[in-house]
Amino acid sequence: MEIKLFTGSAHPDLARRVAEALGVPLGKAVVDRFPDGEVRVRLLESVRGDDVYLIQPTSPPVNDHLMELLLLADAARRSSAGRINAVIPYFGYARQDKQTQGREPVSAKLVANLLETVGVHRVIAIDLHAPQIQGFFDIPVDHLSAVRLFARYLQEKGYTENGVVVSPDAGRAEEARRLSERLGLPFAMLAKRRHGPKETSVTYVIGEVAGKRPLIIDDIVSTGGTIRRGVEALLLAGALPEMVVMATHPVLVGEARENLSHPAIREVIFTDTIPLRDGGYTVLSTAELLAQAIRHVHTNQSVSALI
Repeated sequence: MEIKLFTGSAHPDLARRVAEALGVPLGKAVVDRFPDGEVRVRLLESVRGDDVYLIQPTSPPVNDHLMELLLLADAARRSSAGRINAVIPYFGYARQDKQTQGREPVSAKLVANLLETVGVHRVIAIDLHAPQIQGFFDIPVDHLSAVRLFARYLQEKGYTENGVVVSPDAGRAEEARRLSERLGLPFAMLAKRRHGPKETSVTYVIGEVAGKRPLIIDDIVSTGGTIRRGVEALLLAGALPEMVVMATHPVLVGEARENLSHPAIREVIFTDTIPLRDGGYTVLSTAELLAQAIRHVHTNQSVSALI
């Protein structure tokens, strides 16, 4: 089977970089809108019997980009593609992975069902907000991590000296622990209490941070409120005012820029799973990571070495 790569309108630059890393051309497709907003897609080349990879983060506007992905997959299925792989660097709706109150949907499970219904055979994602989302699928899910990208950058910049890796909440504790082990640094965690879908507070710091440089790692930064409150809690605990903030997915809405401009934050690092239009942040490329995953899947090699 030949590799065929296609993308929607969510992040064509990332798709082109992945194609370059693989040494294959990016497939031609049309993605546009009818006057009433309906999404229309068409593959402009044959995919019969091919190993098709649809590179499309479901980033804002989430619903439009999700619909593009579903339609691209349906087009590939109806065109007799041999295998359809959804490469979703940022998996939208991942924060809705459970019912927090009565009479709510489990939206992440619904998205999983939709992808399977349109014929997707495999999903490749980076840093799902909740790892248990893998279990929502009855097809293989390769869950990649940006930890090694962050670790390499921190070492190159010398941020590991006198550092402590900090998880902003219990949900990110496993990723923070993996980063701390890779760097040989101590680990700390913030105890976060959620008061609603948009409101959180940091109650206390677990671990020793006094006199150390916090390296805060998260998966998503939306408004940045949790990061700001975490920075203030770390300062009260005696941490150095030269913190580094890392997150895989820069959703960045509302007061994100103001919250991330806290004077105690030395540098903010994101990956390019979502197009970043605001300047002033360091952006690490995931293109090579995704290209390696695609190459391993296509040749039936283990993907675990990339995780």
